[in-house]
Amino acid sequence: MEHQREAAHDDEVYQFSTIGALLDGVYDGDVTVADILRHGDFGLGTFNHLDGEMVILDGVCYRLRSDGTATRAASTDRSPFAAVTRFRTDFDIHICNTAGRSEVLGAIDRQIESVNLIYAIRISGRFRELHTRTVMEQHQPYPPLTEATEGQAETRFSDVSGVLVGFRTPQFQQGISVAGYHLHFLNSERTGGGHVLDFTLDEGVVAVSGASQLHLSLPTSGAFLDARLAGDDVSEQIDKAEGAR
Repeated sequence: MEHQREAAHDDEVYQFSTIGALLDGVYDGDVTVADILRHGDFGLGTFNHLDGEMVILDGVCYRLRSDGTATRAASTDRSPFAAVTRFRTDFDIHICNTAGRSEVLGAIDRQIESVNLIYAIRISGRFRELHTRTVMEQHQPYPPLTEATEGQAETRFSDVSGVLVGFRTPQFQQGISVAGYHLHFLNSERTGGGHVLDFTLDEGVVAVSGASQLHLSLPTSGAFLDARLAGDDVSEQIDKAEGAR
């Protein structure tokens, strides 16, 4: 029975809080890195006060700071938002010729089973160019996310090896998650990275892990309880905050 329960969660994404809460300035959470890692070995998120982007890769959590550097996060570090899964490859795509962001993501779109499911995306390889950003640490009173991202620090990597970590999420999850592609970069040395704005991949491998279950864990205290989580302009705000092109 224990094996059956574990197997049932192999295709689950476990998410703490919502992107909508971040949009409204809910930047403090009680969940720790140790709590997050109990639910998966692959994912992304952010840290309290928006002090760094989060990458979870092979069961290790990294903090990507606004200066473009990356360090291993402490198990006691806390997060207001994170999404994690147990990555197992359903299919992969080998990229042998130079391809831009739209070409690589288009290749994924052509092979996924349905746009209504969730997919964890891992893109490993050599990048000719890679453009990232990281929001700087915020201080109370917290501004909305669209204002916080106006002061983001951007980094451009050239001829760098590493991995993109993230998810492709259905459109109907917009506001709960980031609909479409949401990717963070971590270099091979695990010393640098950030939230991905654009990239050109010289060669690499795209691994895709599908999920049909979403476990949403909502905060039961703090600013989340009074946050304004609905609005007609949610998609517009997310696009602005995420740097969508």
